[in-house]
Amino acid sequence: MATADSTTAGVEKPAEAQMARLDSTPGLIVVGGGIAGVTCTETLSDLCPEEEITLISASPLIKTVTNFNQISYVLEEFEVEERPAAALQTRCQNVRVVQDMVTEIDSTNRKITTQNGLKIQYKKLCICTGGMPKLICKDNPLVLGIRDTESVATFQKKLTGAKRVVVVGNGGIATELVYEIEGCEVVWVIKDTSISSTFVDAGAAEFFLPHLVKDKEPAQGPLKRHKYEVADLEAARRTQPTKGGALGPDWNTGLDMKGQARGSHQVHVEYQSEVKSVWTPSEFKSSNKTADCVPSSTTSSEKPATETTEWPVYVHLTNGKTYGCDFVVSATGVTPNTAMFQNQINLDLADDKGMKVDDHMRTNVEHIYAAGDVCTASWEPATHWMQMRLWSQARQMGAYAAKCMVADATGESISQDFCFELFAHVTKFFGYKVVLLGKYNAQDLGNEYEILLRVSDDREFVKVILCNGKMYGAILIGDTDLEETFENLILNGLDLSRYGEDLLDPNIEIEDYFD
Repeated sequence: MATADSTTAGVEKPAEAQMARLDSTPGLIVVGGGIAGVTCTETLSDLCPEEEITLISASPLIKTVTNFNQISYVLEEFEVEERPAAALQTRCQNVRVVQDMVTEIDSTNRKITTQNGLKIQYKKLCICTGGMPKLICKDNPLVLGIRDTESVATFQKKLTGAKRVVVVGNGGIATELVYEIEGCEVVWVIKDTSISSTFVDAGAAEFFLPHLVKDKEPAQGPLKRHKYEVADLEAARRTQPTKGGALGPDWNTGLDMKGQARGSHQVHVEYQSEVKSVWTPSEFKSSNKTADCVPSSTTSSEKPATETTEWPVYVHLTNGKTYGCDFVVSATGVTPNTAMFQNQINLDLADDKGMKVDDHMRTNVEHIYAAGDVCTASWEPATHWMQMRLWSQARQMGAYAAKCMVADATGESISQDFCFELFAHVTKFFGYKVVLLGKYNAQDLGNEYEILLRVSDDREFVKVILCNGKMYGAILIGDTDLEETFENLILNGLDLSRYGEDLLDPNIEIEDYFD
Protein backbone atom coordinates (compact mmCIF):
# COMPACT_ATOMS: atom_id res chain seq x y z
CA MET A 1 0.00 0.00 0.00
CA ALA A 2 1.23 3.45 -0.79
CA THR A 3 0.86 6.12 1.84
CA ALA A 4 0.00 9.74 1.16
CA ASP A 5 3.66 10.62 1.41
CA SER A 6 4.86 7.91 -0.94
CA THR A 7 2.18 8.55 -3.55
CA THR A 8 3.17 12.18 -3.81
CA ALA A 9 6.92 11.64 -3.68
CA GLY A 10 8.46 13.19 -6.79
CA VAL A 11 5.24 14.97 -7.74
CA GLU A 12 5.76 18.70 -7.99
CA LYS A 13 4.23 20.99 -5.42
CA PRO A 14 3.85 24.76 -5.75
CA ALA A 15 7.02 26.70 -5.11
CA GLU A 16 8.32 29.99 -6.49
CA ALA A 17 11.24 28.35 -8.31
CA GLN A 18 8.93 25.80 -9.92
CA MET A 19 6.46 28.51 -10.86
CA ALA A 20 9.16 30.51 -12.63
CA ARG A 21 10.55 27.45 -14.41
CA LEU A 22 7.17 26.20 -15.55
CA ASP A 23 6.06 29.63 -16.68
CA SER A 24 9.14 30.30 -18.77
CA THR A 25 9.05 27.13 -20.86
CA PRO A 26 5.85 26.61 -22.83
CA GLY A 27 5.15 22.95 -23.46
CA LEU A 28 2.35 20.46 -23.98
CA ILE A 29 -0.12 20.33 -21.10
CA VAL A 30 -2.70 17.68 -20.25
CA VAL A 31 -5.30 18.29 -17.54
CA GLY A 32 -6.75 15.21 -15.84
CA GLY A 33 -5.21 12.07 -14.32
CA GLY A 34 -7.81 9.59 -15.56
CA ILE A 35 -7.53 7.07 -18.36
CA ALA A 36 -7.84 9.63 -21.18
CA GLY A 37 -5.41 12.11 -19.62
CA VAL A 38 -2.72 9.61 -18.71
CA THR A 39 -2.96 7.85 -22.08
CA CYS A 40 -2.67 11.21 -23.84
CA THR A 41 0.38 12.08 -21.73
CA GLU A 42 2.09 8.75 -22.35
CA THR A 43 1.44 8.97 -26.10
CA LEU A 44 2.80 12.52 -26.24
CA SER A 45 5.91 11.34 -24.42
CA ASP A 46 6.43 8.56 -26.96
CA LEU A 47 5.81 10.77 -29.99
CA CYS A 48 7.98 13.70 -28.94
CA PRO A 49 10.56 12.62 -26.33
CA GLU A 50 12.36 15.98 -26.55
CA GLU A 51 9.24 17.98 -25.73
CA GLU A 52 8.40 19.06 -22.17
CA ILE A 53 5.02 17.64 -21.11
CA THR A 54 3.08 18.55 -17.98
CA LEU A 55 0.22 16.49 -16.57
CA ILE A 56 -1.93 18.29 -14.02
CA SER A 57 -3.86 15.90 -11.78
CA ALA A 58 -6.08 16.79 -8.84
CA SER A 59 -5.32 13.43 -7.23
CA PRO A 60 -1.93 12.01 -6.19
CA LEU A 61 -3.02 8.75 -7.83
CA ILE A 62 -3.41 8.42 -11.59
CA LYS A 63 -5.02 5.77 -13.81
CA THR A 64 -2.67 3.66 -15.92
CA VAL A 65 -3.69 1.13 -18.56
CA THR A 66 -2.05 -2.27 -17.97
CA ASN A 67 -2.25 -5.78 -19.47
CA PHE A 68 -3.41 -4.35 -22.76
CA ASN A 69 -4.61 -6.99 -25.21
CA GLN A 70 -5.62 -6.29 -28.81
CA ILE A 71 -8.31 -8.94 -29.26
CA SER A 72 -8.95 -8.04 -32.89
CA TYR A 73 -8.28 -5.14 -35.23
CA VAL A 74 -10.56 -2.79 -33.27
CA LEU A 75 -11.61 -4.67 -30.14
CA GLU A 76 -9.32 -4.35 -27.15
CA GLU A 77 -9.31 -5.23 -23.49
CA PHE A 78 -7.17 -3.97 -20.65
CA GLU A 79 -6.97 -3.44 -16.93
CA VAL A 80 -6.51 -0.17 -15.11
CA GLU A 81 -4.14 0.32 -12.21
CA GLU A 82 -4.07 3.22 -9.85
CA ARG A 83 -0.47 4.24 -9.38
CA PRO A 84 1.38 7.06 -7.67
CA ALA A 85 1.76 9.96 -10.09
CA ALA A 86 5.52 9.85 -9.57
CA ALA A 87 5.60 6.46 -11.34
CA LEU A 88 4.65 8.18 -14.59
CA GLN A 89 7.58 10.59 -14.26
CA THR A 90 9.92 7.66 -13.75
CA ARG A 91 8.64 5.88 -16.85
CA CYS A 92 8.39 9.00 -19.03
CA GLN A 93 11.45 11.15 -18.42
CA ASN A 94 10.08 14.21 -20.24
CA VAL A 95 6.86 14.26 -18.19
CA ARG A 96 6.29 16.39 -15.12
CA VAL A 97 3.24 15.64 -12.95
CA VAL A 98 1.80 18.48 -10.91
CA GLN A 99 -0.81 17.71 -8.25
CA ASP A 100 -3.10 20.71 -8.52
CA MET A 101 -6.34 21.96 -10.08
CA VAL A 102 -6.74 24.35 -13.00
CA THR A 103 -8.72 27.46 -12.04
CA GLU A 104 -8.20 29.66 -15.09
CA ILE A 105 -7.39 29.30 -18.79
CA ASP A 106 -6.14 32.34 -20.70
CA SER A 107 -6.53 31.16 -24.29
CA THR A 108 -5.28 34.47 -25.73
CA ASN A 109 -1.87 34.22 -24.05
CA ARG A 110 -1.98 30.41 -23.89
CA LYS A 111 -1.53 30.28 -20.14
CA ILE A 112 -3.26 28.38 -17.33
CA THR A 113 -3.44 29.23 -13.64
CA THR A 114 -3.83 26.63 -10.92
CA GLN A 115 -5.43 26.64 -7.51
CA ASN A 116 -2.00 26.82 -5.87
CA GLY A 117 -0.83 29.78 -7.93
CA LEU A 118 1.13 28.13 -10.71
CA LYS A 119 1.03 29.98 -14.03
CA ILE A 120 1.99 27.68 -16.89
CA GLN A 121 2.24 28.54 -20.57
CA TYR A 122 1.31 25.97 -23.18
CA LYS A 123 1.84 25.25 -26.85
CA LYS A 124 -1.07 22.85 -26.93
CA LEU A 125 -3.53 21.99 -24.17
CA CYS A 126 -5.69 18.86 -23.84
CA ILE A 127 -8.56 18.82 -21.35
CA CYS A 128 -9.33 15.35 -19.98
CA THR A 129 -11.28 16.15 -16.82
CA GLY A 130 -13.77 13.31 -17.27
CA GLY A 131 -17.32 13.35 -15.96
CA MET A 132 -19.14 13.84 -12.68
CA PRO A 133 -21.79 11.39 -11.40
CA LYS A 134 -25.41 12.40 -11.85
CA LEU A 135 -26.65 12.19 -8.27
CA ILE A 136 -30.38 11.81 -7.68
CA CYS A 137 -29.97 13.80 -4.47
CA LYS A 138 -26.99 16.09 -3.85
CA ASP A 139 -25.40 16.79 -0.47
CA ASN A 140 -26.98 13.75 1.16
CA PRO A 141 -24.39 11.52 2.89
CA LEU A 142 -26.68 8.51 2.45
CA VAL A 143 -26.81 8.90 -1.34
CA LEU A 144 -23.54 7.74 -2.91
CA GLY A 145 -22.25 8.13 -6.43
CA ILE A 146 -19.83 5.42 -7.55
CA ARG A 147 -17.23 7.13 -9.73
CA ASP A 148 -13.69 6.87 -8.36
CA THR A 149 -11.63 4.95 -5.81
CA GLU A 150 -12.60 7.28 -2.99
CA SER A 151 -16.31 6.74 -3.57
CA VAL A 152 -15.80 2.97 -3.77
CA ALA A 153 -14.01 3.02 -0.39
CA THR A 154 -16.93 4.96 1.11
CA PHE A 155 -19.37 2.47 -0.41
CA GLN A 156 -17.50 -0.52 1.03
CA LYS A 157 -17.40 1.04 4.49
CA LYS A 158 -21.14 1.67 4.51
CA LEU A 159 -21.97 -1.75 3.05
CA THR A 160 -20.32 -3.69 5.88
CA GLY A 161 -23.06 -2.56 8.26
CA ALA A 162 -25.94 -2.59 5.78
CA LYS A 163 -28.94 -4.91 5.53
CA ARG A 164 -30.59 -3.24 2.54
CA VAL A 165 -29.35 -1.01 -0.27
CA VAL A 166 -31.27 0.73 -3.05
CA VAL A 167 -29.35 0.91 -6.35
CA VAL A 168 -30.64 3.42 -8.90
CA GLY A 169 -29.54 3.18 -12.54
CA ASN A 170 -29.34 0.66 -15.34
CA GLY A 171 -25.84 1.03 -16.76
CA GLY A 172 -22.60 -0.86 -16.34
CA ILE A 173 -21.73 0.10 -12.76
CA ALA A 174 -25.27 -0.56 -11.51
CA THR A 175 -25.32 -3.96 -13.24
CA GLU A 176 -21.97 -4.93 -11.73
CA LEU A 177 -22.98 -3.74 -8.26
CA VAL A 178 -26.22 -5.70 -7.99
CA TYR A 179 -24.36 -8.85 -9.00
CA GLU A 180 -21.40 -8.34 -6.68
CA ILE A 181 -23.25 -7.31 -3.48
CA GLU A 182 -23.74 -10.19 -1.05
CA GLY A 183 -25.23 -10.46 2.41
CA CYS A 184 -27.58 -7.56 1.78
CA GLU A 185 -31.01 -7.02 0.25
CA VAL A 186 -30.82 -5.00 -2.95
CA VAL A 187 -33.67 -3.02 -4.48
CA TRP A 188 -32.70 -2.20 -8.06
CA VAL A 189 -34.63 0.77 -9.45
CA ILE A 190 -34.59 1.13 -13.24
CA LYS A 191 -36.61 3.33 -15.57
CA ASP A 192 -36.58 0.72 -18.34
CA THR A 193 -38.54 -2.46 -19.04
CA SER A 194 -35.45 -4.69 -18.79
CA ILE A 195 -32.20 -4.77 -16.84
CA SER A 196 -28.86 -3.52 -18.18
CA SER A 197 -30.60 -1.78 -21.08
CA THR A 198 -27.74 0.69 -21.57
CA PHE A 199 -25.82 -2.21 -23.05
CA VAL A 200 -28.15 -5.09 -23.93
CA ASP A 201 -31.70 -5.64 -25.18
CA ALA A 202 -34.57 -7.38 -23.43
CA GLY A 203 -33.57 -10.78 -24.80
CA ALA A 204 -30.07 -10.60 -23.36
CA ALA A 205 -31.55 -9.25 -20.12
CA GLU A 206 -33.68 -12.41 -19.84
CA PHE A 207 -30.50 -14.43 -20.27
CA PHE A 208 -28.96 -12.59 -17.29
CA LEU A 209 -32.02 -12.54 -14.98
CA PRO A 210 -31.48 -15.94 -13.27
CA HIS A 211 -28.08 -14.71 -12.07
CA LEU A 212 -29.68 -12.07 -9.86
CA VAL A 213 -30.50 -14.83 -7.36
CA LYS A 214 -27.87 -17.47 -8.13
CA ASP A 215 -24.78 -17.83 -5.97
CA LYS A 216 -21.72 -16.31 -7.59
CA GLU A 217 -18.83 -18.39 -8.77
CA PRO A 218 -15.81 -17.92 -6.49
CA ALA A 219 -13.06 -15.71 -7.90
CA GLN A 220 -10.39 -17.67 -9.73
CA GLY A 221 -6.75 -17.04 -8.89
CA PRO A 222 -5.07 -14.19 -7.06
CA LEU A 223 -5.49 -10.52 -7.80
CA LYS A 224 -2.49 -9.73 -9.99
CA ARG A 225 -2.55 -5.96 -10.07
CA HIS A 226 -1.54 -3.61 -7.30
CA LYS A 227 -4.03 -1.30 -5.63
CA TYR A 228 -2.93 1.88 -3.96
CA GLU A 229 -4.69 4.00 -1.40
CA VAL A 230 -4.04 7.49 -0.15
CA ALA A 231 -3.44 7.30 3.59
CA ASP A 232 -5.80 9.28 5.80
CA LEU A 233 -8.08 9.98 2.86
CA GLU A 234 -10.66 11.82 4.94
CA ALA A 235 -8.07 14.25 6.23
CA ALA A 236 -6.79 14.85 2.71
CA ARG A 237 -10.28 15.59 1.45
CA ARG A 238 -10.90 18.07 4.27
CA THR A 239 -7.83 20.08 3.29
CA GLN A 240 -8.33 19.86 -0.49
CA PRO A 241 -11.44 18.09 -1.78
CA THR A 242 -10.55 16.42 -5.07
CA LYS A 243 -11.92 13.77 -7.35
CA GLY A 244 -9.86 10.99 -8.84
CA GLY A 245 -10.22 9.58 -12.35
CA ALA A 246 -13.08 7.32 -13.32
CA LEU A 247 -13.02 3.65 -12.40
CA GLY A 248 -11.47 1.17 -14.79
CA PRO A 249 -13.05 -1.92 -16.37
CA ASP A 250 -11.99 -4.22 -13.53
CA TRP A 251 -12.75 -1.82 -10.67
CA ASN A 252 -14.66 -4.44 -8.66
CA THR A 253 -11.99 -7.15 -8.90
CA GLY A 254 -10.93 -8.32 -5.46
CA LEU A 255 -13.26 -5.94 -3.61
CA ASP A 256 -15.22 -7.21 -0.60
CA MET A 257 -18.86 -6.28 -1.20
CA LYS A 258 -20.59 -8.03 1.69
CA GLY A 259 -23.30 -6.61 3.87
CA GLN A 260 -24.32 -7.47 7.40
CA ALA A 261 -26.67 -10.37 6.63
CA ARG A 262 -25.87 -13.92 5.63
CA GLY A 263 -26.47 -15.43 2.24
CA SER A 264 -25.64 -14.43 -1.31
CA HIS A 265 -28.00 -12.54 -3.62
CA GLN A 266 -31.40 -11.15 -2.84
CA VAL A 267 -32.20 -8.66 -5.58
CA HIS A 268 -35.61 -7.17 -6.29
CA VAL A 269 -36.06 -5.13 -9.46
CA GLU A 270 -38.50 -2.22 -9.72
CA TYR A 271 -39.05 -1.74 -13.45
CA GLN A 272 -40.17 1.43 -15.22
CA SER A 273 -39.68 3.52 -12.13
CA GLU A 274 -37.56 6.42 -10.95
CA VAL A 275 -36.83 8.04 -7.62
CA LYS A 276 -39.34 10.76 -6.83
CA SER A 277 -38.16 11.68 -3.32
CA VAL A 278 -35.44 10.77 -0.83
CA TRP A 279 -36.66 11.15 2.74
CA THR A 280 -35.15 11.21 6.19
CA PRO A 281 -37.01 9.09 8.79
CA SER A 282 -38.89 12.16 10.06
CA GLU A 283 -39.86 13.20 6.51
CA PHE A 284 -41.08 9.67 5.85
CA LYS A 285 -43.30 9.76 8.95
CA SER A 286 -44.69 13.12 7.90
CA SER A 287 -45.53 11.76 4.44
CA ASN A 288 -48.06 9.30 5.90
CA LYS A 289 -46.78 6.71 3.43
CA THR A 290 -46.38 3.03 4.25
CA ALA A 291 -42.99 1.45 3.56
CA ASP A 292 -42.93 -1.62 1.32
CA CYS A 293 -41.10 -4.82 2.16
CA VAL A 294 -38.75 -6.38 -0.36
CA PRO A 295 -40.64 -9.31 -1.91
CA SER A 296 -39.03 -12.66 -1.20
CA SER A 297 -38.39 -15.00 -4.11
CA THR A 298 -39.50 -17.89 -1.87
CA THR A 299 -42.91 -16.52 -0.90
CA SER A 300 -46.14 -17.12 -2.82
CA SER A 301 -47.80 -14.03 -1.41
CA GLU A 302 -48.68 -11.50 -4.11
CA LYS A 303 -48.20 -8.58 -1.79
CA PRO A 304 -45.39 -8.53 0.79
CA ALA A 305 -46.06 -7.72 4.40
CA THR A 306 -45.90 -4.15 5.61
CA GLU A 307 -42.44 -2.94 6.55
CA THR A 308 -41.86 -2.54 10.28
CA THR A 309 -38.10 -1.84 10.40
CA GLU A 310 -36.99 1.76 10.81
CA TRP A 311 -34.35 2.74 8.25
CA PRO A 312 -31.84 5.62 8.03
CA VAL A 313 -33.23 6.77 4.65
CA TYR A 314 -36.36 6.18 2.57
CA VAL A 315 -36.80 6.24 -1.22
CA HIS A 316 -40.20 7.08 -2.69
CA LEU A 317 -40.62 5.92 -6.28
CA THR A 318 -42.72 7.20 -9.16
CA ASN A 319 -44.71 3.93 -9.12
CA GLY A 320 -45.94 4.80 -5.63
CA LYS A 321 -43.77 2.37 -3.70
CA THR A 322 -41.53 3.40 -0.82
CA TYR A 323 -38.50 1.46 0.41
CA GLY A 324 -36.42 2.05 3.48
CA CYS A 325 -32.72 1.25 3.30
CA ASP A 326 -29.34 1.87 4.89
CA PHE A 327 -28.14 3.96 1.94
CA VAL A 328 -28.76 4.64 -1.74
CA VAL A 329 -26.34 4.17 -4.64
CA SER A 330 -26.92 6.61 -7.49
CA ALA A 331 -25.50 5.08 -10.69
CA THR A 332 -27.41 7.01 -13.32
CA GLY A 333 -24.50 8.03 -15.53
CA VAL A 334 -22.18 11.01 -15.68
CA THR A 335 -22.21 14.63 -16.81
CA PRO A 336 -19.12 15.97 -18.62
CA ASN A 337 -16.97 17.87 -16.13
CA THR A 338 -16.92 21.18 -18.00
CA ALA A 339 -18.43 23.57 -15.42
CA MET A 340 -15.03 24.86 -14.26
CA PHE A 341 -14.19 26.10 -17.78
CA GLN A 342 -17.49 27.51 -18.99
CA ASN A 343 -16.99 31.04 -17.64
CA GLN A 344 -13.34 31.28 -18.70
CA ILE A 345 -13.19 30.41 -22.38
CA ASN A 346 -15.85 30.48 -25.05
CA LEU A 347 -16.13 26.74 -25.53
CA ASP A 348 -18.86 25.27 -27.72
CA LEU A 349 -20.79 22.75 -25.65
CA ALA A 350 -23.07 20.01 -26.91
CA ASP A 351 -26.56 19.39 -25.53
CA ASP A 352 -25.08 16.91 -23.05
CA LYS A 353 -22.68 19.66 -21.79
CA GLY A 354 -19.64 17.96 -23.31
CA MET A 355 -17.00 20.03 -25.10
CA LYS A 356 -17.60 19.72 -28.82
CA VAL A 357 -14.58 18.31 -30.63
CA ASP A 358 -13.97 17.83 -34.34
CA ASP A 359 -12.50 14.76 -36.02
CA HIS A 360 -9.05 15.74 -34.74
CA MET A 361 -10.20 16.21 -31.10
CA ARG A 362 -9.95 20.00 -31.38
CA THR A 363 -12.36 22.26 -29.55
CA ASN A 364 -13.50 25.53 -31.11
CA VAL A 365 -10.76 27.34 -29.13
CA GLU A 366 -7.44 27.33 -30.97
CA HIS A 367 -4.72 25.08 -29.49
CA ILE A 368 -7.16 23.47 -27.01
CA TYR A 369 -8.17 19.81 -27.40
CA ALA A 370 -10.37 17.50 -25.33
CA ALA A 371 -10.64 13.74 -24.88
CA GLY A 372 -12.60 11.20 -22.85
CA ASP A 373 -15.84 11.74 -20.95
CA VAL A 374 -15.46 15.53 -20.93
CA CYS A 375 -15.91 15.80 -24.71
CA THR A 376 -18.66 15.13 -27.23
CA ALA A 377 -17.74 13.86 -30.68
CA SER A 378 -19.22 16.42 -33.08
CA TRP A 379 -17.99 15.05 -36.38
CA GLU A 380 -20.10 12.97 -38.76
CA PRO A 381 -19.60 9.47 -37.32
CA ALA A 382 -18.78 6.40 -39.35
CA THR A 383 -21.72 4.12 -40.12
CA HIS A 384 -20.87 1.60 -37.41
CA TRP A 385 -19.46 3.91 -34.70
CA MET A 386 -21.07 5.90 -31.90
CA GLN A 387 -19.81 7.61 -28.80
CA MET A 388 -20.41 6.08 -25.40
CA ARG A 389 -18.59 7.28 -22.30
CA LEU A 390 -16.62 4.09 -21.70
CA TRP A 391 -13.10 3.25 -20.54
CA SER A 392 -12.20 1.88 -23.97
CA GLN A 393 -13.16 5.10 -25.76
CA ALA A 394 -11.40 7.22 -23.12
CA ARG A 395 -8.17 5.37 -23.89
CA GLN A 396 -8.66 5.62 -27.66
CA MET A 397 -9.54 9.32 -27.56
CA GLY A 398 -6.61 10.13 -25.29
CA ALA A 399 -4.12 8.42 -27.58
CA TYR A 400 -5.62 9.95 -30.73
CA ALA A 401 -5.74 13.46 -29.21
CA ALA A 402 -2.00 13.23 -28.53
CA LYS A 403 -1.34 12.29 -32.18
CA CYS A 404 -3.46 15.22 -33.35
CA MET A 405 -1.68 17.68 -31.03
CA VAL A 406 1.71 16.63 -32.37
CA ALA A 407 0.53 16.62 -36.00
CA ASP A 408 -0.94 20.12 -35.69
CA ALA A 409 2.21 21.40 -33.99
CA THR A 410 4.40 20.07 -36.81
CA GLY A 411 2.04 20.93 -39.65
CA GLU A 412 1.47 17.29 -40.60
CA SER A 413 -1.79 15.88 -41.93
CA ILE A 414 -3.08 12.66 -40.36
CA SER A 415 -6.14 10.52 -40.92
CA GLN A 416 -8.59 9.72 -38.17
CA ASP A 417 -7.69 6.58 -36.22
CA PHE A 418 -9.33 3.39 -37.45
CA CYS A 419 -10.84 2.75 -34.01
CA PHE A 420 -13.52 5.32 -34.91
CA GLU A 421 -14.73 3.14 -37.81
CA LEU A 422 -16.43 0.58 -35.57
CA PHE A 423 -17.87 0.72 -32.08
CA ALA A 424 -16.29 -2.15 -30.14
CA HIS A 425 -16.39 -2.77 -26.41
CA VAL A 426 -15.71 -5.77 -24.19
CA THR A 427 -16.80 -6.00 -20.57
CA LYS A 428 -18.11 -8.56 -18.08
CA PHE A 429 -21.63 -8.86 -16.63
CA PHE A 430 -22.84 -11.54 -14.23
CA GLY A 431 -19.59 -13.44 -14.73
CA TYR A 432 -19.96 -13.57 -18.54
CA LYS A 433 -17.73 -11.99 -21.15
CA VAL A 434 -19.81 -9.46 -23.10
CA VAL A 435 -18.73 -8.13 -26.51
CA LEU A 436 -20.61 -5.29 -28.20
CA LEU A 437 -19.93 -4.51 -31.86
CA GLY A 438 -21.25 -1.77 -34.14
CA LYS A 439 -24.95 -0.89 -33.88
CA TYR A 440 -25.46 -3.81 -31.50
CA ASN A 441 -28.95 -2.67 -30.48
CA ALA A 442 -29.90 -1.46 -34.00
CA GLN A 443 -29.23 2.15 -33.00
CA ASP A 444 -30.35 4.64 -35.68
CA LEU A 445 -31.62 1.87 -37.96
CA GLY A 446 -35.34 2.54 -37.50
CA ASN A 447 -37.37 -0.57 -38.33
CA GLU A 448 -35.35 -1.58 -41.37
CA TYR A 449 -33.35 -4.42 -39.84
CA GLU A 450 -33.42 -8.13 -39.12
CA ILE A 451 -32.31 -10.00 -35.99
CA LEU A 452 -30.64 -13.40 -35.84
CA LEU A 453 -30.43 -15.12 -32.45
CA ARG A 454 -28.61 -18.07 -30.96
CA VAL A 455 -29.17 -18.78 -27.28
CA SER A 456 -27.81 -21.60 -25.16
CA ASP A 457 -29.13 -21.35 -21.62
CA ASP A 458 -26.44 -20.55 -19.09
CA ARG A 459 -23.72 -20.77 -21.76
CA GLU A 460 -23.99 -18.15 -24.51
CA PHE A 461 -26.19 -15.53 -26.14
CA VAL A 462 -25.51 -14.33 -29.68
CA LYS A 463 -27.49 -11.61 -31.43
CA VAL A 464 -26.74 -10.25 -34.90
CA ILE A 465 -28.25 -7.14 -36.50
CA LEU A 466 -28.64 -7.33 -40.30
CA CYS A 467 -29.69 -4.42 -42.49
CA ASN A 468 -30.13 -4.91 -46.25
CA GLY A 469 -28.33 -8.22 -45.91
CA LYS A 470 -25.26 -6.69 -44.26
CA MET A 471 -24.16 -7.09 -40.65
CA TYR A 472 -24.41 -3.83 -38.72
CA GLY A 473 -23.89 -4.99 -35.15
CA ALA A 474 -23.72 -7.89 -32.71
CA ILE A 475 -23.97 -8.79 -29.04
CA LEU A 476 -21.85 -11.75 -27.94
CA ILE A 477 -22.29 -13.07 -24.40
CA GLY A 478 -20.11 -15.95 -23.22
CA ASP A 479 -17.05 -17.50 -24.83
CA THR A 480 -18.34 -17.48 -28.40
CA ASP A 481 -15.01 -16.83 -30.18
CA LEU A 482 -16.98 -14.98 -32.86
CA GLU A 483 -15.83 -11.42 -32.20
CA GLU A 484 -13.03 -11.25 -34.77
CA THR A 485 -15.10 -12.86 -37.52
CA PHE A 486 -18.09 -10.61 -36.87
CA GLU A 487 -15.90 -7.53 -36.67
CA ASN A 488 -14.57 -8.32 -40.14
CA LEU A 489 -18.05 -8.98 -41.51
CA ILE A 490 -19.30 -5.61 -40.24
CA LEU A 491 -16.30 -3.69 -41.57
CA ASN A 492 -16.21 -5.49 -44.94
CA GLY A 493 -19.93 -4.93 -45.58
CA LEU A 494 -20.41 -8.33 -47.23
CA ASP A 495 -23.90 -9.31 -48.36
CA LEU A 496 -24.85 -12.19 -46.06
CA SER A 497 -28.37 -12.75 -47.37
CA ARG A 498 -27.64 -16.18 -48.84
CA TYR A 499 -26.45 -17.59 -45.52
CA GLY A 500 -29.69 -16.95 -43.62
CA GLU A 501 -29.96 -18.80 -40.29
CA ASP A 502 -26.80 -20.77 -41.11
CA LEU A 503 -24.82 -17.71 -40.10
CA LEU A 504 -25.40 -18.67 -36.45
CA ASP A 505 -25.61 -22.46 -36.82
CA PRO A 506 -23.37 -23.83 -34.03
CA ASN A 507 -22.58 -26.87 -36.17
CA ILE A 508 -21.03 -24.73 -38.88
CA GLU A 509 -17.59 -23.21 -38.41
CA ILE A 510 -18.58 -19.77 -39.62
CA GLU A 511 -14.97 -18.57 -39.33
CA ASP A 512 -14.01 -20.92 -42.17
CA TYR A 513 -16.40 -19.17 -44.56
CA PHE A 514 -14.66 -15.84 -44.30
CA ASP A 515 -11.01 -16.51 -43.43
